[in-house]
Amino acid sequence: MAVSLLRIGRQLSWLGRAKYTKGSTFTLCQRFIMTTRPKLEKVLENLQKNPYFDKYSQKIAKLQETSPEEFLQRIEEKERKIKEEKVMFPALIRYPVQYQWPFKSYIWNLNQLLKPNMRRCYINYPSNNQYVTTPIFYVNAGPHIGHLYSAVLADSVTRFQSMLGYTTFMSTGTDEHGNKVERAARDANLPIDKYCTQISQKFRDMCDKFDVGYSGYIRTTETRHRDTVHQFWNTLKAGGHIYLGKYSGWYCESDEAFLTDLDLTEKKTASGEIIKVSNESGHPVEWTEENNYKFRLSNFQDDLKHWLKDEKAVQPSKYHKILLSWIEDGACLEDLSVSRPRRRVPWGIAVPQDDTHSIYVWLDALVNYLTVIGYPEERYKKFWPPSVQVIGKDILKFHGVYWPAFLIAAGLEPPKTLLCHSHWTVESEKMSKSKGNVVSPFEAAATFTEDGLRYFLLREAVPHSDANYSAVKVQRIVNSELADTLGNLISRCTGKTVNPTREIPNPAECSDVLKSDSAKSLLRNLETLKDTAEKSYKEYNLHHVVDAVMSTLHSANQMVDYHKPWQLRKETNNPESINQLKAVISLALEAARISGLILYPIVPKMSSNLLDYLSVPPENRTWEDARSKHLNDSPNESRQLGQGNTILFRRIRN
Repeated sequence: MAVSLLRIGRQLSWLGRAKYTKGSTFTLCQRFIMTTRPKLEKVLENLQKNPYFDKYSQKIAKLQETSPEEFLQRIEEKERKIKEEKVMFPALIRYPVQYQWPFKSYIWNLNQLLKPNMRRCYINYPSNNQYVTTPIFYVNAGPHIGHLYSAVLADSVTRFQSMLGYTTFMSTGTDEHGNKVERAARDANLPIDKYCTQISQKFRDMCDKFDVGYSGYIRTTETRHRDTVHQFWNTLKAGGHIYLGKYSGWYCESDEAFLTDLDLTEKKTASGEIIKVSNESGHPVEWTEENNYKFRLSNFQDDLKHWLKDEKAVQPSKYHKILLSWIEDGACLEDLSVSRPRRRVPWGIAVPQDDTHSIYVWLDALVNYLTVIGYPEERYKKFWPPSVQVIGKDILKFHGVYWPAFLIAAGLEPPKTLLCHSHWTVESEKMSKSKGNVVSPFEAAATFTEDGLRYFLLREAVPHSDANYSAVKVQRIVNSELADTLGNLISRCTGKTVNPTREIPNPAECSDVLKSDSAKSLLRNLETLKDTAEKSYKEYNLHHVVDAVMSTLHSANQMVDYHKPWQLRKETNNPESINQLKAVISLALEAARISGLILYPIVPKMSSNLLDYLSVPPENRTWEDARSKHLNDSPNESRQLGQGNTILFRRIRN
């Protein structure tokens, strides 16, 4: 019977479906998250045996049609029966305090009835705003290609969303607190604040050099961030989610974290002693007991399960399954230590009203995603929740367990999608300072160019498995695909010998001229390329996007090889040959135009240069413009090539 009432509470249509707009109320939308104590699950199982259960659940639809007054009468009757049966529930309903609710008196009565559960909504209406984030980069060392990959992946997602017509905001920045940063500054013989500024600037320079178009850059040492962290902490504390207690567990000084048994591996030392080490860093851990502030993470198992019911919440599916297994197992859901004694971690943000403790570096760092868009001011709501948060697999637990639990506790929605990618190896070995194989993006770009390195990283990486960086492979791929396949196609159709008038004939007038199989194959590729690439972008498989583009460009080159435009140009007295020449140039350059649009999120600078050369106006560079012009009903005028160099990408020489 009580379970039925919960279901009624979820399905009441009169609670409203309107979305939040400034100056209006914020109404409950389609989905709910529930948090209960451990005993509740057993209680609910027993309640399903109640004879009223099926009878009442079948009348849900009819109840939705009743007036609020009639509904309240039925609620009061059911409440009386529940009290008679002495069904006891352990928790209270809480609603996010920042929301204004309609029908407040009805909600209040429902609250009294359903006291066992903490219910929070999250919004399920489409938004025209897209918020994409990179992880903020830790300043204990400078950038490497793994950092660059995270940044350009987030940037590509953002640019694609912008081409679709969304208003976008992308954030990146640096994480600057913790003992490792303090040690790095000491090793560099620099004051810690100067050291952080120096390394943070290197990450900003990396983003600028590789065309990462961030909207906001955040440093966790900024005053605005400290203030936001304090506000967030106070919200959690006021909600009863943070308490002071004794914490005991395995602590890794290198990771600056308490670790569960899932995070540990036993290792034999040179002396034969068996010790426990961190799975991630390989550093030893020690058993520690101390008084810390703790977050009631154990209360949020059901919330996290509900969030993960949407398989798009974590991509690719491999990491969704891993995260779900962690949460269902519950081993990582013990109450979490969210402070450290300040004497042990002095370089951090102090706990509000208790400067003997520093806030846990991960709670501090995760709040950056709120700081950068203006939380707690109203303007943050324009972009919250994040549409895509790009992370590496090593920080999945922090973003997939702690972060959504913090947000739900604070009355905020969790991210719509965590895009979790794997790592980069170098010549099939893990990158590490000790091996001396850490690849600097600045040094790599000196050889392969910014366009070439960015293209390789996004072309080579597959999110669900580690990718391998090899200088030989980078050179082979960028030469073969950017210089030979794309660059050569442009050169063959725009050179003075073949195209002295610099004309780009109208594809709509040329699509039926060529009758060869190679021309027909190219037309088929042009007709499907946009939809194929769009599907791959939305699934975050950028390597498949490039595969589809390269397949089309290969088809275009085969068509050029077959029709030999340099031969057709010699037959100036033959009208049919001239028509065929125009058709070859038109279809080849149409393939280049569409490829430039589709590759824009991946290599924006090179693609922009190509589209400029093909005289494509800025207003005609949306995703819809990636559909072939020969499919348009309206006539398209021929264009002239723009000024500039036909060499888009020079071959890399040894």
